Amino acid sequence: MCCNRFNGSIPHELFSLTNLQRLDLSRNVIGGTLSGDIKELENLQELILDENLIGGAIPPEISSLVELLTLTLRQNMFNGSIPSSVSRLTKLKTIDLQNNFLSSKIPDDIGNLVNLSTLSLSMNKLSGGIPLSIHNLKNLETLQLENNNGLSGEIPAAWLFGLQKLKVLRLEGNNKLQWNNNGYVFPQFKLTHLSLRSCGLEGNIPDWLKNQTTLVYLDLSINRLEGRFPKWLADLKIGNITLSDNRLTGSLPPNLFQRPSLYYLVLSRNNFSGQIPDTIGESQVMVLMLSENNFSGSVPKSITKIPFLKLLDLSKNRLSGEFPRFRPESYLEWLDISSNEFSGDVPAYFGGSTSMLLMSQNNFSGEFPQNFRNLSYLIRLDLHDNKISGTVASLISQLSSSVEVLSLRNNSLKGSIPEGISNLTSLKVLDLSENNLDGYLPSSLGNLTCMIKSPEPSAMTIRPYFSSYTDIPNIERLIEIESEDIFSLVVNWKNSKQVLFDRNFYLYTLLDLSKNKLHGEIPTSLGNLKSLKVLNLSNNEFSGLIPQSFGDLEKVESLDLSHNNLTGEIPKTLSKLSELNTLDLRNNKLKGRIPESPQLDRLNNPNIYANNSGICGMQIQVPCFPTQTKQPAEEKEEEDKEEEETIFSWNAAAIGCSCGFLIAVVFMSYNELWK
Repeated sequence: MCCNRFNGSIPHELFSLTNLQRLDLSRNVIGGTLSGDIKELENLQELILDENLIGGAIPPEISSLVELLTLTLRQNMFNGSIPSSVSRLTKLKTIDLQNNFLSSKIPDDIGNLVNLSTLSLSMNKLSGGIPLSIHNLKNLETLQLENNNGLSGEIPAAWLFGLQKLKVLRLEGNNKLQWNNNGYVFPQFKLTHLSLRSCGLEGNIPDWLKNQTTLVYLDLSINRLEGRFPKWLADLKIGNITLSDNRLTGSLPPNLFQRPSLYYLVLSRNNFSGQIPDTIGESQVMVLMLSENNFSGSVPKSITKIPFLKLLDLSKNRLSGEFPRFRPESYLEWLDISSNEFSGDVPAYFGGSTSMLLMSQNNFSGEFPQNFRNLSYLIRLDLHDNKISGTVASLISQLSSSVEVLSLRNNSLKGSIPEGISNLTSLKVLDLSENNLDGYLPSSLGNLTCMIKSPEPSAMTIRPYFSSYTDIPNIERLIEIESEDIFSLVVNWKNSKQVLFDRNFYLYTLLDLSKNKLHGEIPTSLGNLKSLKVLNLSNNEFSGLIPQSFGDLEKVESLDLSHNNLTGEIPKTLSKLSELNTLDLRNNKLKGRIPESPQLDRLNNPNIYANNSGICGMQIQVPCFPTQTKQPAEEKEEEDKEEEETIFSWNAAAIGCSCGFLIAVVFMSYNELWK
């Protein structure tokens, strides 16, 4: 009955099926709790309730299922402790309780389950030490205890090494555990998977690994390992090597890239140095991450010959020279070469499937090449802090509508922003700040579709960007470890340089055109961008009024219009901006009363409004006089009234003069008759 949409709780009638041997309700939406009446199923051999919403404690009555071979309750909401009575189920071969909310200690008598081949308790809230009785589990093949932050004490390598049948050992993410290996004890097992990430390893990479000739997955990241990359490790036929976040030094052995089995190599955040070996072109890696080391020199041209390379991260090193051209048939999807010393033309020669190009903080120069038009799947282009010249229009005309992030901050770009900017219908982040752009802002800037409609949070995950990586084993785990660094973006956020990380980054929309020479009036169409979080138009030459339509920027958190030539009053419509927490209107020619609202009233730092003429309001404790508080409509009405009064005065004067003249004539005529 697995893989349906059953909901509610487990029907009580099931517990009357006393001859039932297998109960599989996995991958439904069943809730409630697991009743103690489960004990009635005394002939049950397999209980599989994975991927539901079942909560509460695991009933101790489960110990009555003496024929049970398989107990898997993975990915539910079980809490409380693991019943010690489970240790009576001596026929058990599989226990999988991972990804729940189980707490307390692992039962000390777990070693009684001598037939157990799989014990998976990962991603819970277990505490205490690893029971010594586990060394009795001579048939154990898989031991997974990762990501239980409460587990503590030493990892006794001596008794672990005695588990001859062990193939998978995962203890990562338990930073209170400490690996204890005196170097004289060697294991009797032959592992296929080993993960000791964040397990307190120190010294050199353990020598006992050289005998693990069946190893295909090795993760020793986030430890305090030192020394060089061992030649014997490069000789092993490992598919995945992750050694990031250690203190490893020296150069990489050339034979590391001559193993056809290696598909994933992550050495980020170490102290490796020297040049990248020329043998890299002989590799079969799909994912290669060497970021945040001290690699120098040029990147070997042979790197473009790696047939199935999909993700290449060389960021934050001291690499220099021109970056090699990839062939059109290249499979490369992700490239991060930011924060190096590369020079020459902007790299634009990649395969048609390239989606991420992160090339900021280098010395690239010249104008944009025409090859960007071939990148029809490009999602993110980051070239900030280079020396690129030419016009921004020459690039925008080439870009695909799939582009979501375009960052060209701090270059030497010139010219105006083209009307065609609105063709980038997927754009969420546009940063053209700190360039030499001039001209008027096109009204089409207000037609950027993804800045108008807020993105759906459920869709803004990193998973879609790795959709083609399903052929890489364990990619889900690898993404979780490394994705935060891959997805980071430096932006000018709320008046300071900040880094947006991982999934949260894709929930933000940003438009930054600051520090250019743009002029004219700000288009009212910018008020259409209702999902904008940050709008920065500061340090330009804009004139005219602040658009009333800015009151429609309902999601904006930061609005910076400082250092321009804006005139008139601050629109009352800004009082509708309920999420605004950073505002800067300094150095303009604004006047009149600051609008009042709960949000604007909290923005009471006088520096927000400094160097304007005639600004007043309770926020800055400057009283407003009647002449300062009139809105444009009121002033127009008063002018019309004064004009009417003036006309009335002249009419009255004319009538008065006429009447006076008539009276004078009558009086003179009467006087003549009197005489």
